[in-house]
Amino acid sequence: MADIVQQRLEDRIPALEQLERVGLFTSKEYEINVLELIKKRRARIGYHFKREEIEYPIIHRINHVFRRATTKWKEDVQLWLSQVAFNKKWGTKTQLSKVLSSMLAIHPDKPALWIMAAKCEMEDRNSSESARHLFLRALRFHPENKKVYQEYFRMELMHAEKLRKQQQELEEAKIDVGEYNFSPEILSGKLAEVVYRDAAQKIKGAEFILSLLQIAAIFDFTKELQDTILQELQSQYVDDCMMWDFMAKRELDAAGAPELQSAKGRASDTDRREERCCVVYEEALKSLNTEAMWTCYVTFCLERYKRKTNVSELKEKRKERLLRVLQSAHDAKLLQESFYKNWVLLSSGDTVSATQIAITATQCFSQSVEMWSFSLQTLVQLESTEAGHLFQEALKHVNPKVVVVPQLTLSGTQHLTKGLLSLVPAVSSAMKEKYLEWSYKTGGYKRARKTFTSLHEHRPFTKAFFMKMIEIEKEQETPKISNLRDYYERALREFGSSDEDLWMDYIKEELGRHGNPENCGKLHWRAVKTLEGESVEHFTTQYTLLQTGHV
Repeated sequence: MADIVQQRLEDRIPALEQLERVGLFTSKEYEINVLELIKKRRARIGYHFKREEIEYPIIHRINHVFRRATTKWKEDVQLWLSQVAFNKKWGTKTQLSKVLSSMLAIHPDKPALWIMAAKCEMEDRNSSESARHLFLRALRFHPENKKVYQEYFRMELMHAEKLRKQQQELEEAKIDVGEYNFSPEILSGKLAEVVYRDAAQKIKGAEFILSLLQIAAIFDFTKELQDTILQELQSQYVDDCMMWDFMAKRELDAAGAPELQSAKGRASDTDRREERCCVVYEEALKSLNTEAMWTCYVTFCLERYKRKTNVSELKEKRKERLLRVLQSAHDAKLLQESFYKNWVLLSSGDTVSATQIAITATQCFSQSVEMWSFSLQTLVQLESTEAGHLFQEALKHVNPKVVVVPQLTLSGTQHLTKGLLSLVPAVSSAMKEKYLEWSYKTGGYKRARKTFTSLHEHRPFTKAFFMKMIEIEKEQETPKISNLRDYYERALREFGSSDEDLWMDYIKEELGRHGNPENCGKLHWRAVKTLEGESVEHFTTQYTLLQTGHV
């Protein structure tokens, strides 16, 4: 009987070898699929015993295959992450630690792997001590890595929070823990404060310190720690616009009047808070009159203006405030290019003002193709008589290859845009996306498709041109995957050798409900062959994280 069974098993080997040879399965997938089947059968019949005799030997054999593979291909991060994901899924905590340790020994130069390993120790193995040890080792290799410090800081606060909950549960249950006492220092987050002080010495900049403050604010027992960070932030970063921006915005949350019932009352209180924010910004500008500081101020006013309100008085005050700050920043010659567009749009009700601002913007940024394009579009839409003159000025400043002034019809944006696309290559690439967007807004999907078809063979291109058409396609009720593939393929012809994100977006599209996951393998192979330099490694890391569910 045993001989017959053995013979039947051996008879199956050629079929299994053929499956592996043609790429339908790998050797480790045989047993992984068996594990999945066992899991389903256990759940169905309610049998949860003898795991040591059934699952564990299979898991051990699969890990053995992984070990052989990682020994042969040590540099393959994806392979390591696959083994990590496998052990996390099947709860083999001891083996998980070993895999993480081996992986880090081979790849100590990758901070993301150290962070992932520490999180595994903390979350999967419930070992804050091991997580702390890994973070300390990570800092030996990456002593000035912001992300490592941020996650280490977060881990210590999570550890303190866990101990506080344990203490509370024991006290509520009135359980005598004998001589064991919870350290008040640890419970209050002193270990996290040690991490903060070490990080603050190694890494300078208000933005990083603020990131730690924001992490601390998540935990309800860190008021003292937050006060410490805030005091040092104010004393050490007076010349950093990020500090002033944070302090100004704090005024929005400052204690004010008691809860007001009427909408006008709440709007009035909001207006007072926003004015207090502006006072802080104005104070900052006295000692820090820089473009970055003005950018923070304008951004704040713009964000508040965009907030919805049913109280017209508040909306009008926000608009007046924004216009005033835009004018002041311009007068100081420190208004960022992108804000001129907001200023023009905000003034669109006044044709004379909008025209003057658009022309002024081109004078301030005479080398910006995008600014010339925007200003020309604005003047055409306003039917300004200055549009023709401005177009001629644009041709002078953008240094076109063919200096020919077209016969313009100023009754609509389409004619001007077509003229720019055909005559000024420098402007062409920046204008294509705008023309496509205009076509969609005025003529819908069909016109957008027609515009794209008429332009997609005329270089130069920007990535944004293709991404805009992809966005338009996806907005339709039933997007066509064949069209999406065409857009991605055209984009890859232009940018496929250097843009790993484009490949990842394409792969995610295939994984979506309209795509075909079977195409992902081919796309991965093409990407690795096409990408150049560091882009290959960046792509491989992103693809691995996607496969393991970390993206």
